[in-house]
Parts: sequence; C-alpha cells; structure tokens
Amino acid sequence: MRAYSLAVVGAGIVGLATSRELLNRRPGLRLAVIEKEPQIGAHQSGHNSGVIHSGIYYAPGSLKARLCVAGAREMYAYCERHGIPTERCGKVIVATDSSELGRLQHLYERGKANGVEALQMIGAERLREIEPHCAGIRALWSPCTGIVDYRLVAEKYAQEVRQAGGEVYTGRKVRGLRMSNDHVVLETTAGEIEARRVITCAGLYADRVAKLSGGAREPRIVPFRGDYWQLRPQARHLCRNLIYPVPDPAFPFLGVHGSRRIGTGEVWLGPNAVLAMSREGYRRFDVRPRDLAQALFNRGFQRLARKYWRMGAIEMWRDYSKRAFWRSVRRYLPDVTLDDMVPGPSGVRAQALDPSGALVDDFVVDQQGDRILHVRNAPSPAATSSLAIGRLIADTAEKAFGT
Repeated sequence: MRAYSLAVVGAGIVGLATSRELLNRRPGLRLAVIEKEPQIGAHQSGHNSGVIHSGIYYAPGSLKARLCVAGAREMYAYCERHGIPTERCGKVIVATDSSELGRLQHLYERGKANGVEALQMIGAERLREIEPHCAGIRALWSPCTGIVDYRLVAEKYAQEVRQAGGEVYTGRKVRGLRMSNDHVVLETTAGEIEARRVITCAGLYADRVAKLSGGAREPRIVPFRGDYWQLRPQARHLCRNLIYPVPDPAFPFLGVHGSRRIGTGEVWLGPNAVLAMSREGYRRFDVRPRDLAQALFNRGFQRLARKYWRMGAIEMWRDYSKRAFWRSVRRYLPDVTLDDMVPGPSGVRAQALDPSGALVDDFVVDQQGDRILHVRNAPSPAATSSLAIGRLIADTAEKAFGT
C-alpha cells in the first residue's frame, strides 16, 4: 500500500491548484492526487466556456467576489509567465429594453464595489463600436474580462505538481474512505492508498465522496446540463468577443450569451440550463437512473423546481427547439439567422442545493475532524479563481490539520 502525507481527491482545476499551492508551501510534502478519469480536467474544468471573469455578478464581500477579482489578476500573470495564451478581449452585458436598465445599473454598482477594474457604463453608439452587430440601448463594458483555454492551465498545474514531487494518479476511482488509527485509507479501483490527511475536490461527486467518509449530508449536488450552439465560420463576425444579456432575476443562471473561443475563433452561443439526467450527462438522452432519482427525490430540488417551474419549462423547450434558442439569441444579435447556428458542445454544472431549495451561491469548504477537508461547492468562477481558491483551501487545511 502506498503511503502519503496528503491525498487530494479530484484532478480538476481546483484540486490541482490546491495541490500545487500546498507543495509550494511545503517542499518535500508526500502528496498524491487521485482522479477517477483517465485524464485530468475531464468534467467541469474541460467543459467550460473559457472566460476569465472579472467579478461583476457576485455579492460584495462574498468569497466569490473577493476570489474572482484577485484570481483574475493572478490568472493573467500566471499564464503570461508560463506561455499560456490569453486575451483581454472584453465583455459587454447588454440591456435590450428599458425594463433592464435598473438591473444593469445594479450590476455596475456591484462590480465597482467588488473592485472590478475599468468598468464602464456605455450607450448604444459605443456598444456598436465594440460589437457592431449587437442590439442594445445601454451596456456594461468590462474591458478586463478575457478568454483562455483552461485545459492548458490545468495541464500546467499538474506539471508543476509532478515537478514538485507530487504524484497524479488517473483512472483510480475512490470507492471508500475509512479511518484507521492515525491515517485515512482510500479504497480505489486500483488498490488502496494511505494518507495522513485528505482533501476532497470531487466536483460533480462532492456530496457522494463526502458521504464515503461519513461527512455531512448537505449540501447535495444537483447536475444541470448546459448546451451550446455555435456560429458557422462565415457568421462568426457577428460576435466579436463576449456578449451577455442582463441576468433575469426570475431565474438563477446568467442566460444565453455569446462567447468567442481562444485559439479556434469559434463562437459559442449558450448555455441553457436544464436538469441533467446523469452527473456526466453531456447529451440529452444520457440517463443514469441513480443520478436522476437522487435529483428528483431531493427535497431541495423539488422546492427549486416549484419556485422556478415556469422558467424551467422555457429552458426545457429551448433545449429541444433550435428556433426557441435562436429567438433568445436574436434579442441581442438580431443578424444571426437560424441557418447560422450549428450544434455545439455541452457541459454539466455541479450545483449545490440546500434543503430549502436555495442554490448555494458561494464556495463551501467543510471540515471533517482533523483529517479530512471537503470542498463541497466550487461553482463558476472557480476556474478563474483557481489560484486564489487553492490558497484559501491550503490556509483552511493548515488550520484544520494543525500543521
């Protein structure tokens, strides 16, 4: 049996950032990262839109706000040091009618309170200079928002972990976590691993991995799938960079937006947000009965569904109807035609819900005794904030483990 001082469960961008930070603080630390997939960053880290968020949306004073603003600056600097391409392409959040102006102003004030750099409120003329094909009466312009390929970032984190002496094991699903004297035994599909301390960063499986060690039942994860359409190459000029709508307060997601991809020049339109019938359900008809049953019988999800059933029905219809999706896009990109859109990729978001049906909006790190730490909720902007989150988790671990 291999023995380590610390085991990190999950080789997504948060698990790798945490491992990297701990190895930087403690050279020589015997650390292992354990990942169930054959490659790192296989789920949320590899299926996101690649945006380096600036910190506009999040409640002032929240961990999300603080870590996003700091994390974005660090991400640009990190990528520059390591030769990973980034673009500060900028982003507009667009009000298409007067009913959205109050909410747009609120976002501006929130972004300023969070310390977002160079944020500006602009009129229709300036909007057309930035995005000539975008329709809007007013917009919030965030020139420091950018794009990157987070798979390259995760690969660099993993490389740094290995260079610092850490091990990264892929293809090893953790099936059990049991206490044994002064250590924890991790039962994996490739044999047992022993560690004095454990940090779990299991993303879509955060609640199930916590349960393996007798951790708290709440919050629980409900998977939401987001599907994208893409613009055909000849129509990509219709969205130069990043175009977002003003979020609808009746629905707890950001809405369908346009995002240019770094390197490829692809323009993704989306995502929508519908219940995934599998925690790895990247296609509409991917079903795992256990995953679906756990979501449907989750009281928190039932309460969420009752509250947002109208918007949920619209999202479901938009998921199956290309024309309905197109109508959402045309609110701010009226020159996009139905034929300009072709099917794109999908992602699954690990959304933590509390028993009341409220979405757990902030990062949650949960201590279990003096041996195990569970990262229970690390939603977007976790990739943007990954270096800052890694520090937060490392700080928490040092206090929890008394080392």
